Amino acid sequence: MTVLVLLIAGPCTGAASEPQDLWQSAMQQRDVHRFSTLFIAQDIRDRLSSGEGLDAAVNWCRQTGVTKVYIEEFRDGYQAGRDDILRVKERFLREGFDVAGCITTTKVGKPSTGWKESISCYTDPATQKRIKALFEYAAGLFDEIMIDDFWFTDCECSECRLARQSRSVKIGDRSFAVPGDSWSDYRSELMVNLSRESVLSASRKVNPDVKLIIKYPQWYDQFHDRGYEVVRETQDFDRIWVGTETRDFTDREWGGTVQYAAYFLMRWLGRLGGEKCGGGWYDWLGTTEKTYIEQARQTVLAGARESMLFCYGGLQEETGPRNIKALRAELQELLRVAGEVRRRQIVGIAAYKPPNSEPGKEGRVFDFVGMLGLPLVPCHEFPQEAPAAFLSIHALQDAQLASKLSAFIQAGKPVLLTDGLAARLRGRLPLDAPNVRILKVGGNPKLLLKLTRKELDPLRAFALQPWKISLEGPNRLGFYLFDDGSRVVENFDDQAATIECDGRSSSIPPRGWQLEWR
Repeated sequence: MTVLVLLIAGPCTGAASEPQDLWQSAMQQRDVHRFSTLFIAQDIRDRLSSGEGLDAAVNWCRQTGVTKVYIEEFRDGYQAGRDDILRVKERFLREGFDVAGCITTTKVGKPSTGWKESISCYTDPATQKRIKALFEYAAGLFDEIMIDDFWFTDCECSECRLARQSRSVKIGDRSFAVPGDSWSDYRSELMVNLSRESVLSASRKVNPDVKLIIKYPQWYDQFHDRGYEVVRETQDFDRIWVGTETRDFTDREWGGTVQYAAYFLMRWLGRLGGEKCGGGWYDWLGTTEKTYIEQARQTVLAGARESMLFCYGGLQEETGPRNIKALRAELQELLRVAGEVRRRQIVGIAAYKPPNSEPGKEGRVFDFVGMLGLPLVPCHEFPQEAPAAFLSIHALQDAQLASKLSAFIQAGKPVLLTDGLAARLRGRLPLDAPNVRILKVGGNPKLLLKLTRKELDPLRAFALQPWKISLEGPNRLGFYLFDDGSRVVENFDDQAATIECDGRSSSIPPRGWQLEWR
């Protein structure tokens, strides 16, 4: 098979295209991948209230290759005025943009006892009524509405405690049984039925054509604990969106999440949601130009059809302008990569995370394993047909795990297990089989970033056997494989990475990537 493209690029290659060229390219390729941004409710009031402000916003979007905008109706207790929203909407429509609405459910009503500065108690009847009114208002303005990732609750007030104990959720005049007595049981049932009654049904009564998008946050191990029941909510909503903000791992305020997390979550929810999964959403907070571009790359490599740049106002401040300058320089390449990814299917080591699964002491372990140069294929169902698999404590959510995994091991396929899962399964499965390896996590997945090349190369050689390929190199590598033999290697380190792939040596610049399309 002939290699068509081989490119090794650093974090910012070349100069930015002329604004008009960038806009035209973005418009031509928007069916493959598009860039969008959000004007929050306060932007409507503070930045877009004048003709000059609107002109500046339109020009910024064109210069950034943004072809779709979301206009927010509500955030942090503030509701933007109908006339102001329509004025902004009509201007962007005239300029050739696609336009949708958005709601951020922060400071809606009765505060939660948990994240009281932003999150609400949705057991409270008055708060439920306010939510319904907000979505009725938005549905009268837009045919598409996205919900930012604050659609959850962590409240433990006396009203919530009583409802949890009674194992019953009440939405308006209707009651719904809760299947269990845990907080995750109660909150999941609460948010699923509140979505159905006060968001989806209420919006569709006002506007039968409206499409509702739920944006899931980045913290996937806590979804169910806060009421994000991703299976039923994905079934109920018209579309889903994914938080792909990873920021700078070492940032004191926003750090702690490695870059591969964006890829893993986008692919995992993409497998769960299928065609409903639209795009990724990332921001400027806690980023440098390098980490901002890495968010963009992971979103595109994960197969997103849209990249939401949150948000217009924020990107005018702090590191925002530098990040956008870097993005403009990379945008043409990102669009090309998006086209290549769309034409191919990923292959690799199945990474099994059942929905609503508990991580134990292995929270976010998939993100860190993905930094080891192991090409993961995230999945929410047991990967019986996969050529190789990685499993963690999360897999214990599967009641039939032992029998399924036993058959997988007996098939002779490479199996990589965390030490935490192995300890729970010891004596029940043949863990000493030659096709089983135990990955020492020690209850602290971040320690995986300390593994040396000497430790990692044999691990990769073992796990990559089904594809008859090899990768040797340091830690902090992302490795992405496709069904036609194409591959991408990304270096997340501040030092150049010397790698050997199938015996060919090459050097990837700091924070750069190597793209090989066949």
